Amino acid sequence: MSGVLRRWSAGQPASPEVMAEVEAAQAARGARAKATANVGGGIAVLSLYGVMSQRASMVDDISGAGGTSTQAFTQSLRAALADDSISGIIIDIDSPGGSVFGTAELAAEIMSARGTKPIYGFVNSLCASAAYWTGSQCEQLFITPGGQAGSIGVYMQHVDESAALDAEGYKVNYISAGKYKVEGNSLGPLDDEALSFLQSQVNSYYQSFTSAVAKGRGAPVASVRDGMGQGRCLLAADALAAGMVDGICTMDDVIKKMQKAIKGTAGARADDVALPVAAEIQAPAAPVAADDPVAPSGAPAAHAARAAARRRALELAGL
Repeated sequence: MSGVLRRWSAGQPASPEVMAEVEAAQAARGARAKATANVGGGIAVLSLYGVMSQRASMVDDISGAGGTSTQAFTQSLRAALADDSISGIIIDIDSPGGSVFGTAELAAEIMSARGTKPIYGFVNSLCASAAYWTGSQCEQLFITPGGQAGSIGVYMQHVDESAALDAEGYKVNYISAGKYKVEGNSLGPLDDEALSFLQSQVNSYYQSFTSAVAKGRGAPVASVRDGMGQGRCLLAADALAAGMVDGICTMDDVIKKMQKAIKGTAGARADDVALPVAAEIQAPAAPVAADDPVAPSGAPAAHAARAAARRRALELAGL
């Protein structure tokens, strides 16, 4: 994006070579997403690729899909959870992270969906910063042998452009209301008070990040802060040793694990329903009062209701 802005400011169009690279990258991303989406077996694969931002879809409309909108991804996740034909979800992750805006909300959606359907994350092949915040909330998180995960940390940047402006002969003045309205602007140095405030914001986001990872990975917050790379990305084996992932494998392996989980969930659901069904079938029918209404088939309404309940329970057991 910064390259595009520099070309625009200089009045230079993108060269044919640049456009060829953009088109090739778009085609590769599209083919990859299509290949992983069609796994069948009631499994939905949701792609979390590229830089994450809350509304990246606005850029995608102009430049093609080069990132992930956390807002759009949340909608896709909700749709998959609501779809009865989908029994399990795999989040295919290849992202350096991105903005904190929208990340905590997406992570919370994944955490709250645990238990509804199996949700696995797959690092394929980078899961850093905001992407790891998101991936750590999955029921299980796996990583490709050549992958990296981590970068648990938060930062913001301040650039003092005053010297460059002076060299160009510019002098800028702000006319503002509100004590801190122009605090931290890029046209001057960062004073101690502004630095302290910005650091407090970074610390707050870091607290939220590490707390979410600790909850998602079932680890103490101290072990997240003092281990798990301390802001570094770790290779697959090191990430596994640090408890950041649950296994090193391929996408095919993750799909097999998900298929097994789906079967296990269906079996557990059948077991849960089987006992009340058997008990209801064996129980003697309750006496029917003389004034009980009669169903169209001629059976008392109470008996018809019990029969309908048994049919529904058997249908659930067969899902």
